Amino acid sequence: MRGSLSKRITARLLELDTYRRAGCVMAYVSFGGEFETGEFIANLFQQGKMLVLPRVVRGSRALQLYGVEDLERQLEAGVWGIRQPDASLCRPVRASQVDFVLVPGVAFTERCERLGYGGGYYDGFIRSLGLPQPALVAAAFSLQLVPELPMSETDQRVGRIVTEDSEYRLPPGFPNEPVG
Repeated sequence: MRGSLSKRITARLLELDTYRRAGCVMAYVSFGGEFETGEFIANLFQQGKMLVLPRVVRGSRALQLYGVEDLERQLEAGVWGIRQPDASLCRPVRASQVDFVLVPGVAFTERCERLGYGGGYYDGFIRSLGLPQPALVAAAFSLQLVPELPMSETDQRVGRIVTEDSEYRLPPGFPNEPVG
């Protein structure tokens, strides 16, 4: 079920203008019950786009970005066992180079509010982005959408949420409003 829903979400992601125009795409290697990113990442390589993956820095609660060309050879087990770039085998990438960010999360609202895994890594990363921001897109199963989430001043929204059947965009007037 998760695989078939992930395929439907991937097909919708690949149709986004912001994805099609992007030359440098930040994604993540899925784990657990998340949207399966494998097919999305495979498409990046097929399209000749640069794949950027985050590396978690626990002490500073930050994400370091690295360009990855070979998922089998350049990744290692990281925090919580999630595969991440091996810093000795990948080249660093500046956030300003990224055109499109696939953002993970546990739950979302139709207003593009996001609940992460509690570390604040992506919230901090999104806050650190300059303007104009890259497209911030979450891929989620429709069952991850909830009416309300507890939001604090440090929680960051995404510009768009894509599910297997729907798409939700950030309401007008927010700083990370999507373009295109």
